[in-house]
Amino acid sequence: MGKVGMTTRERFHAVMNFQPFDRLPIVEWAGWWTETLARWHAEKLPPELTDRYEILKHFGLDIYKQEWFSPRSAKGFPKPAHHGAGVITSEADYEKLLPCLYPTDVDGARWERWAAEQARGDTVLWFTFDGPFWYPRTLLGIERHLYAFYDQPDLMQRMNNDLAEWALKMIDRICSFCTPDYMTFGEDMSYNNGPMLGKEQFDTFLLPFYRKVVPLLRERGILTIIDSDGDITRAATWFEEAGLEGILPLERQAGVDVALLRRRHPRMRFIGCYDKMCMNKGEAAMRAEFERLLPVAAGGGLIVSCDHQTPPGVSYDQYQLYLQLFREYAEIAGDLSRA
Repeated sequence: MGKVGMTTRERFHAVMNFQPFDRLPIVEWAGWWTETLARWHAEKLPPELTDRYEILKHFGLDIYKQEWFSPRSAKGFPKPAHHGAGVITSEADYEKLLPCLYPTDVDGARWERWAAEQARGDTVLWFTFDGPFWYPRTLLGIERHLYAFYDQPDLMQRMNNDLAEWALKMIDRICSFCTPDYMTFGEDMSYNNGPMLGKEQFDTFLLPFYRKVVPLLRERGILTIIDSDGDITRAATWFEEAGLEGILPLERQAGVDVALLRRRHPRMRFIGCYDKMCMNKGEAAMRAEFERLLPVAAGGGLIVSCDHQTPPGVSYDQYQLYLQLFREYAEIAGDLSRA
């Protein structure tokens, strides 16, 4: 029988290690769109509540605290002309930009405070790094990045090797305060029809990064998860072979089927899966979505959460109904896991 009345952190590790658990975690891994909060503030959410973690407490959600460590310095890094635009076109540009890259600052006071909360079991800690698909795109821009796999392979290799060396240093820095429970690599390398690159490009440009960085994370006991929107089904095997242990957010609108993924990847961990597009369609639709996820969730290795940020089409009252049903199914999943 699993332990009843687990702490937030105990519950996370029980679920992610395929052990019996008291209930599913009730979490929002990504928070909410700004437009969603603006709507809720105009409805029933107290206007003074703007901090992500205070809003989580308001809704009675489990607290998972995250920091995204960027290899791009906040000081001096040029602002792209628009979303998707790049800031470099050549290796010479990259070298000029190096003084604005790879900062190693960590807010020690914050992480000491978070470490104390983690030690009490009150919170789960996680951090995020740019992945080797995401990062070159932020420098080259979306279109140039996709051409660069063929036109600028040496620059791509150099950037991702530099990123790996930086990540290794940052892991040591972060772990000097505590051992986070998990981490994510921001990639967003898939869309509705699958990955934006082929297996050959993955093996050539991304795999060396993961083979260098993932072993240190796993040695530290930090669960490694890929964050990629879109249909990640085909690429899931690539990531698993690279040593990654999980995937989020598994967007239903992109056709992702978590039951299929579980059959193909019995030990991978998943976060997300809940179809955000049903959240304003009434109780029956929301219940049907929980029923779809329940068999996989009860078997462990799945933390159910909105499969991306809650959209502004969801009212405050609809979100409260979603949470009411979430709590009901979280208990059912816990009962099934202990049966």
